[in-house]
Amino acid sequence: MEKMSEKKRFSLVARFKSTNHGLRGLGVFLRTTHNLWLHLFFTALAIYMGFLLSLSSVEWAIIIFAVGLVLITEAINTAIEIDIDLTSPNYHPYAKDTKDVAAGAVSIATIVAGIMGLLIFLPKVLVLL
Repeated sequence: MEKMSEKKRFSLVARFKSTNHGLRGLGVFLRTTHNLWLHLFFTALAIYMGFLLSLSSVEWAIIIFAVGLVLITEAINTAIEIDIDLTSPNYHPYAKDTKDVAAGAVSIATIVAGIMGLLIFLPKVLVLL
């Protein structure tokens, strides 16, 4: 039996299986996170507006970063919620606090992304009016 402290040898099969775990996780994320669909709607809107308004490379990078920030925090929030539901099935104030703080992180990311979007899109839209 291999000791936990020993390093495992690199294996392409293991990397492939690891990728499958990530893809399965994305599926769980899509199926269980209702707010994700709202985030994806605004992502699609930002991409559409970006093409319509001919964003620069730097502006695209900022938009991609903002979208990624929101999706990553939402995914981490979902993972925390799943774990808390498993480890604390009965109500506990610390479990509630943990979930609320994780949801708060998503709120912060969403506000930051919204500000970034406004800074990029608002001047371009105002010029068109």
